[in-house]
Amino acid sequence: MPLKYYIFTYDNLMEQRKTALFDFDGVIVDTEPIYDIFWHEAGKRYNIGIENFQDVIKGTTLPDIIIQYFSDRPEEERQKIFREASEYEATMPLPAMPGSIDFLRLLKSHQVKLGLVTSSDMAKITRAISMYNLENLFDTIVTADRITKGKPDPMCYLLAASDLQVPPGDCLVFEDSFAGVQSGTAAGMRVIGLSTTNSAESLQDKVYKVIPNFEHITFDDYLKW
Repeated sequence: MPLKYYIFTYDNLMEQRKTALFDFDGVIVDTEPIYDIFWHEAGKRYNIGIENFQDVIKGTTLPDIIIQYFSDRPEEERQKIFREASEYEATMPLPAMPGSIDFLRLLKSHQVKLGLVTSSDMAKITRAISMYNLENLFDTIVTADRITKGKPDPMCYLLAASDLQVPPGDCLVFEDSFAGVQSGTAAGMRVIGLSTTNSAESLQDKVYKVIPNFEHITFDDYLKW
């Protein structure tokens, strides 16, 4: 076949891998230990009776947490828990994961489509975008406000792919929680796992590649994935 055919095909294949979908907590920002403090204490205070409750709920939206673990409580108590969690989230620190902001900007400089897919609400994401000057960086943002089924359901990632008009199989997902990994995998996407919340050993058989964070990750690494 003519050389031109091979070049055309190679370029198309490269384009198919140029959609990156990022979880937020535990991926872009190192907030999971901060969440752990709140939910560990809340689990004890409200007598949940689940060991390591803060680990069980990782990757779950706040409405789903209330439905799954507090549905037997009076409405007034459910509202109180929701309000406490929302107020905590509205003021909690949002420290960047090592290398995450630079990596996002690196991909954007190479015309990679970027999506943010998170179980957090839009108010928190708006605060982070302003804090790190990420305006106009993401081509789509899917938050808990936009979905009716949270992770591990694939709805959020499928919605992001639909927003960007790309096939799910052409998306690369960056996740840290088991629920998030399951969500991306169920959506038919390749998942890169960050061992920021769970150990590399516990992730390695569930994802395509495990990385500790985004430090020293190059664009060539991204293309290989």
